[in-house]
Amino acid sequence: MRALVVYCHPVPESFCAAIRDAAVEVLTQRGWEVRLLDLYAEKFDPVMGCDERRGYNNQAPRDPALKPHFELLNWAEAILFVYPTWWYGLPAMLKGWLDRVWATDVAFKLPAGKGRIRSLMTHVTKVGVITTCGAPTWWSVVVGQPGRKTLLRGMRALCATRCRTFFLAHYLMDASTPQSRAAFLGKVRAKLERF
Repeated sequence: MRALVVYCHPVPESFCAAIRDAAVEVLTQRGWEVRLLDLYAEKFDPVMGCDERRGYNNQAPRDPALKPHFELLNWAEAILFVYPTWWYGLPAMLKGWLDRVWATDVAFKLPAGKGRIRSLMTHVTKVGVITTCGAPTWWSVVVGQPGRKTLLRGMRALCATRCRTFFLAHYLMDASTPQSRAAFLGKVRAKLERF
């Protein structure tokens, strides 16, 4: 299985980095081919410019910096997102990556006139999300978990019909302890052993 790990955190020593490392380790030990995409390390530009937006409905973006990202999406059979939840959703860098990379003629084709969008991502059969969140579980649910819905409803809808998903979150991250973080890493490893 070919897994793309999309990692988004600006701090190299963050707990998200520990999650990323554990995820890559477990998937590699399982014999998966893993490619890591570290959006901050590569200084990905999440800003969609005027011309790119004007042409968005007509063709894939022409920015040559996006070509390797398109190739990674086309290569992947599984996508694992690792990021912190900020203001209940995705970091701006990750949202910008979705905006610019999951684009027309890359992730989907728009219909001529009325009709349904046609997916170009049916080769992706698994999507996972591992995140950290400062809020408690109950408040995240009250707010509606927009990050979870974006990835596991919106983006997953472009993947294979029977695409399997999972979501893991370390809530109350701001009050976490070495014990809570170690326990969560254990959950990450166990989940990825079955992913």
